[in-house]
Amino acid sequence: MTKKQPEGEPLEAGAERPPPEPPVGGAPPKAGSFGDAAAEMANETEVEALLNDISGVDNMLEEGAPLEPQDVVDESDPVAEARHALAERTADLQRLQAEYLNYKRRVDRDRELVRENATYAALAPIVDVLDTIDRAREHGDLDPGFQAVADQLERVIGQAGLVRFGEPGDPFDPQIHEALSHIGEDPDVEVTTAKVVAKAGYRFGDRVVRAAQVLVVDPAGD
Repeated sequence: MTKKQPEGEPLEAGAERPPPEPPVGGAPPKAGSFGDAAAEMANETEVEALLNDISGVDNMLEEGAPLEPQDVVDESDPVAEARHALAERTADLQRLQAEYLNYKRRVDRDRELVRENATYAALAPIVDVLDTIDRAREHGDLDPGFQAVADQLERVIGQAGLVRFGEPGDPFDPQIHEALSHIGEDPDVEVTTAKVVAKAGYRFGDRVVRAAQVLVVDPAGD
């Protein structure tokens, strides 16, 4: 009978080292065993399924499928969670774009209003200068030098948007005419008419800078 040698000590002549004790739960599977192959196949199947899910989301995005945030998201599904996050970011960007467009419209509208108000304020006092030119013309032809200045002034204010209106024979319109007085009846008119224009009117766009001052006649009574 041979004598067993304790572990950790050198073997004596003729002694046998005891075989190692098997691990708890049984011996580990050998490399290349059926258990290793089954585990690798299961991992590959899970990875392939995940890639198929991601590919399906990409196809939906390419086809223009709507992405809408869901109230409840399965956190265990990374694809659904990513799709939910993408839909939320898309909705945020759409709201931001709409707010920016509204802001830009307001800024453009306010800028145009400021420009119109500034032009209106600059042109309004020039109306009195134009009245003086009209009075001078009523007394005869203007001096050639003064005529050139008057023509240039009228051309510049016309380009700026100031429009003259009010001619004898125009139907009376209280929106653009100021009746200084009635001068009787006229059988040649069918409605109250501006017979004499004392001062021409001017408008800038849709705004009346000054109403035309007129003397009006009424149609003849029956």
